[in-house]
Amino acid sequence: MSVEKEPPKAAAQVNRTDLHTVFQEIVDQVGQVIFGKQEQIQLALCALFAQGHLLIEDIPGIGKTTLAKVLADILGLDFRRVQCTSDMLPGDILGVSIFEQKTGKFNFHQGPIFTQVLLSDEINRTTPKTQSALLEAMEELQVTIEGKTRPLESPFFVIATLNPMEQAGTFPLPESQLDRFLFRITLGYPDRSSEIKLLRSGGTQKNREKIRPLLSPEKVIQYQQMVAETHISDTLVEYVQDLLDYTRTSPDFHTGLSPRAGLSLVRASQAWAFIQGRDYCLPEDVQKVLPFVAAHRLHRIDSMAEMDTNKLMALLLTVPVPA
Repeated sequence: MSVEKEPPKAAAQVNRTDLHTVFQEIVDQVGQVIFGKQEQIQLALCALFAQGHLLIEDIPGIGKTTLAKVLADILGLDFRRVQCTSDMLPGDILGVSIFEQKTGKFNFHQGPIFTQVLLSDEINRTTPKTQSALLEAMEELQVTIEGKTRPLESPFFVIATLNPMEQAGTFPLPESQLDRFLFRITLGYPDRSSEIKLLRSGGTQKNREKIRPLLSPEKVIQYQQMVAETHISDTLVEYVQDLLDYTRTSPDFHTGLSPRAGLSLVRASQAWAFIQGRDYCLPEDVQKVLPFVAAHRLHRIDSMAEMDTNKLMALLLTVPVPA
């Protein structure tokens, strides 16, 4: 396959080797707290630099919340957390206006959404009505409250943790909410050596206290702009379109991937190439991020259950890479 490798002029001025070293240092430092999960850490960075949002599904106690906190620490970003419960209201996330007797006016009190990294912990323990409070923010980087539109901080990155649906007290995430997340990943149990290391250390808090910021909000924004300039050839764009078409015509899927999912796949591929130190995309970048972009957006035709990641990849990789 012929892939164009001529980078845009703005990207050509940047030393990609130095950038790759910075990203590896970030992964290594986060890895001192989250043991044995290098790929998941890279995917979380990929979601952020692609200006997307991250959904982490797993059982409690795996390290989902810790990962969110450590990422915010090391990237130098403001962090706020929302612990979702069934009685939570949209105002608990967005904020509310409170009447001040001294001034005789209503003053708006910002909710936790006015931050740079928002952790929506156990998002499926709150109702779909409250979940929907995040929709506008995640897509348009603004919220409309009481008829007034308020911009959010930049960068803005939502990390939501999701408990398995078979656990008690959970609500399903609507398709519109799932579609706002660039990636869905799982952490899984640590391997034996990593877990022994964790048990010997007595926990992650001591290591987290040693974390120092390696980036800043301005650097993160700069990297997001560079990701948008990362070169993806017309041939690869056609490959992405072929993947979208396949999901829309295949008898295995209830509905195909949307144009938003296609845009997400392109941005994620650019971001994955970027954190690997390249200013151009390869087919391998598309294939690497594909299951994390597509699995939570596709359902089996027979049961409406989500596709198994391995089966999904086996299906989608039958789509030929254009020559």
